[in-house]
Amino acid sequence: MSEAQLYDLNRLRELAGEIITNARELSAAGWTPATSSNFSRRLDDRHAAITVSGRDKGRLTEADIMVVDFDGKAISNNHRPSAETLLHTQLYRRFAEIGCVLHTHSRTQTVASRLYAEAGHVRLEGYELLKAFAGITTHEMAIELPVLPNTQDMPSLAARVDALLNDRCMWGYLIDGHGLYAWGRDMAEARRHIEAFEFLLGCELEWRRLK
Repeated sequence: MSEAQLYDLNRLRELAGEIITNARELSAAGWTPATSSNFSRRLDDRHAAITVSGRDKGRLTEADIMVVDFDGKAISNNHRPSAETLLHTQLYRRFAEIGCVLHTHSRTQTVASRLYAEAGHVRLEGYELLKAFAGITTHEMAIELPVLPNTQDMPSLAARVDALLNDRCMWGYLIDGHGLYAWGRDMAEARRHIEAFEFLLGCELEWRRLK
């Protein structure tokens, strides 16, 4: 049996279409400049569908979606996966319920990552929109969105994320000068989470400006 036969090709086509549609919408919002960002969906319990490195996210086709295993290795494809693939697959490997990981580079996310890098987190407290995150049912609480140092050493960065996941339940993190990772059980939940983080980070930046 070939490696390609180890996963469902119809399922891959379905997920590729979903990734393409959502990537185009996020690109139109200005969150994926200069071929940045990467998006993935869990394909099964060993594989993920993920965007090929270096592609304009507003112009993706099925050929721009590839399959990787949970070690980040390309499966039956000569394309190069994103250098950050391991940051996606570590979540799929660790949490069976995670079905989608989104990584974007909006201006708001990037500025917030620089502003809060020294603190190591952004505290989001008292906002009604906190209820957009799975498991939160009241605005009367606070969450801390981690801000991690940027590095090209993906295993090192993945280890930092693992350490955070050992300590807390979280739905995303920022990387200093880079952007935002957010995830969910499916594309709809991941989109809700990443849009909520974008809105709340924008509120925090505007509040700081007005104070």
